[in-house]
Amino acid sequence: MLKGKKIILGVSGSIAAYKAVYILRYLKKEGADVKVLMTENATHFVSPLTFSTLSGNSVLKEIFVNEEWQNHALLGRWADLILIAPATCNTIASMANGFCNNLLIAVYLSATCPVIIAPAMDEDMWKHPSTKRNIQKLIYDKVRVLNVNEGDLASGLTGMGRMEEPEEIVAFVRTFLSGTSIYSGKRILVTAGPTVERIDPVRFISNDSSGKMGISIAKAFSEAGGVVTLVCGPVQVELPDKISIVKVRSAAEMFEACMKDFGDYDMIVMAAAVADFTPASPESQKIKKNNENMSITLIPTRDILATAGKIKKGNQVVVGFALETNNEEEYALRKLKSKNADFIILNSINDTGAGFGTDTNKVTIFGKDGGRWAFPLKNKEELARDIVKFLSKHP
Repeated sequence: MLKGKKIILGVSGSIAAYKAVYILRYLKKEGADVKVLMTENATHFVSPLTFSTLSGNSVLKEIFVNEEWQNHALLGRWADLILIAPATCNTIASMANGFCNNLLIAVYLSATCPVIIAPAMDEDMWKHPSTKRNIQKLIYDKVRVLNVNEGDLASGLTGMGRMEEPEEIVAFVRTFLSGTSIYSGKRILVTAGPTVERIDPVRFISNDSSGKMGISIAKAFSEAGGVVTLVCGPVQVELPDKISIVKVRSAAEMFEACMKDFGDYDMIVMAAAVADFTPASPESQKIKKNNENMSITLIPTRDILATAGKIKKGNQVVVGFALETNNEEEYALRKLKSKNADFIILNSINDTGAGFGTDTNKVTIFGKDGGRWAFPLKNKEELARDIVKFLSKHP
């Protein structure tokens, strides 16, 4: 229940504004105190009178009313939560780039509480690169971005972009405010996929990692309420929408991406298969075959996990992965100690259905306190949820 919770419901100019009426009714039914802020365009879809009648509060639309100033800073501090539903393409762009062009954005920029948005727009707008960039900016700023649904759109087309249904949105708000999202407000860094180390412009050293395990873990953290950044090498699988994604290719690029803002993360999970070595002097032109033996000098890459273990703060948890072919437990325990990790997750390519390129995996988790926990073979997405749940109980 939401009894006593103070919520600002922001409504922007989309045909989905009618759904905000139902959201308001559900929030009020659960005991929330709701103030509605509308953009000018939203008033063309639903009358402010409807919202003021149902909320019991005046609807706020403009910064200046009858020569009086609406104190957006106090409004931003009044609320326990700001929910913007629907959030149009224009509103998302304004939020992401700090364009303070109406009262709703002014309140958002003044807010000291969590913010949730429920996007609504046509499919082409939703998939446009500029919208994707703006969504990523908001995720980085800790705004919770809900999914969009697929279905009939106002344009007459069918596709992705429909706002989630009011019941789904309110259920998320209820869970979020009740604190049952186990990673609510926590910032998580996850790495996934292989790295590519160039020999010349057309050849490289890499491995068979599909990235599925790391990507599944990132999704599971997001589902559990975490604010997730995924640093991902080149993969062929679809990447999730609601997660801040940094694409890299080389081990050096992955190192830099992980170290940037490292101190801001509560948990770091290194699931990527990072190359241990890289060519010392990559050729700028394609190496020609001359039927003679050749050798390539390899040098060690910078160890991301070891660096993380060395610089982590007392409140940060660092988790590494170990893929082994022999003496699995011995090497995993050695890695746990040498990298100063809190946990090492071991999987072996000797286990049928585990390792690179599969949809399933089987792991054993080793803790720095000497604990050992085995997880049976299962789908990687299910296993990811198990790992995330385990880590929440073993900080």
